[in-house]
Amino acid sequence: MEDLLNFLFRWGHILFGITWIGLLYYFNFVQTEYVKEADDAAKKDVMSKLAPNALWWFRWAAFFTFLTGLVLLHFITIRITLDIILGATMGTFMMLNVWGIIWPNQKVVIGIKEGDAAISGPKAALASRTNTLFSVAMLYFMVSSAHYPHGGFLMQGTMSGTAFIAGLGLILAIEANAIWGKMWSFMASVRGVIASSFVLTIVLSSIAYYL
Repeated sequence: MEDLLNFLFRWGHILFGITWIGLLYYFNFVQTEYVKEADDAAKKDVMSKLAPNALWWFRWAAFFTFLTGLVLLHFITIRITLDIILGATMGTFMMLNVWGIIWPNQKVVIGIKEGDAAISGPKAALASRTNTLFSVAMLYFMVSSAHYPHGGFLMQGTMSGTAFIAGLGLILAIEANAIWGKMWSFMASVRGVIASSFVLTIVLSSIAYYL
């Protein structure tokens, strides 16, 4: 029975995750770029009809990805690696960004909550770009934790403390910028954030492997 539950929650975690990250990429790579060039009537139609529906699927897919991930941690307690810690930390921050920053500010942008869209829009955009920045590294570590673990195991006492501190420190610094910082030039464009997400993956992977 436990093996069946493990399988079902893994399947659900992947299904919800595909939906979440797919919509994250849609917002960052497709909708945002379209809105920049669309006329006023098209923008209004996107914000009143398309965006609210897409944001519903987006935020609930994020929540259920996180929820199924928490359940899966129960099944792998004795096999928790540095990879899964780094991946789960990024995934948790991404979910919190969705519910704590992106959704509250997007409600102002699309007009279902009163507020200053000129202030809310950049806040939502920064958090969304941060999630895109995290996404490639998060997915990398989720996969490597099962197929190519490096950085040691927590319960076996083989985890590198230096890599743990350095990896989490970098992730925390990026998340702090999402909350209190600004949109850096390397995150502002689609090409920039894609390239940066791969660079972050290489940096974090190197920390886990070499430290």
